[in-house]
Amino acid sequence: MKTEIDRLRRERRAVILAHNYCRAEVQDVADFTGDSLELARRATEVDADVIVFCGVYFMAETAAILNPGKTVLIPDPTAGCPMADMVTAEQLRELKARHPGAAAVCYVNSTAEVKAECDICVTSGNAERVMATFPADREIIFVPDQHLGSHIMGLLGRKYILWPGYCPTHAALSAKSIADARAAHPGAPVLVHPECARDVREAADERLSTGGMCRYARESAAKEILVGTEVGILHRLRSENPGKTFHPVNERLVCPNMKKTTLENLAESLREMKHRVVVPADIAARARRAVEAMLAIA
Repeated sequence: MKTEIDRLRRERRAVILAHNYCRAEVQDVADFTGDSLELARRATEVDADVIVFCGVYFMAETAAILNPGKTVLIPDPTAGCPMADMVTAEQLRELKARHPGAAAVCYVNSTAEVKAECDICVTSGNAERVMATFPADREIIFVPDQHLGSHIMGLLGRKYILWPGYCPTHAALSAKSIADARAAHPGAPVLVHPECARDVREAADERLSTGGMCRYARESAAKEILVGTEVGILHRLRSENPGKTFHPVNERLVCPNMKKTTLENLAESLREMKHRVVVPADIAARARRAVEAMLAIA
């Protein structure tokens, strides 16, 4: 299967991007693996005719938005994001109408239609930097993740209008899980994703994007680290840091959508050039402004 994927990649002049939460074998055949910010950057830099995005649909949409001249494929188009589906463009327009003059900011984990209604996007890796650029007196709408929004509010001492969205996978992590993990591995620092609830964030040592977790793991003197996010990242952490030990805070933190990409449907996607991700031109143009505004800052 890997041999076929390599052959098809060359024939199609394709590049394969995989999120840190994907299956280990998918990460291993990817040209680039990263978090949402890293992959958004890569999507604008690759010299290829075809981008195959291994992750969830909004990520492939973002790649298509940033690369109107390239073919963007997703191996399984049913790989959605429950958080992204928690707010619609119509709901955001209604909220903006109730707060005229407010800046609309969306987490990159949102649909193209929602991005098109926003002034700028953020990722978990750059949200603090991007949000710090807004004047202190500017009213801000933040969608769809209430927990990332709350995290940035705390860091910057601001108050936002938060949409009540959340990640179901990270919602399964509890402060008790962290306490139990600390008891089992005393002295090991705990890393959690800012999509986690406040009590979980407060119980951890660091609140980091998956890219931030990878950097922390490389730079930290700790030989044992507890990781509170989707378990797919453990493969990359262990591969890049063979001298260190990584434990999941909760081994049941599995995103079923992130696991929908397999070697089989990745090969089929390249073989049959499916499933193409197409964003309507008017939506893509408006969404591109929001994403590019983020990239210009980050």
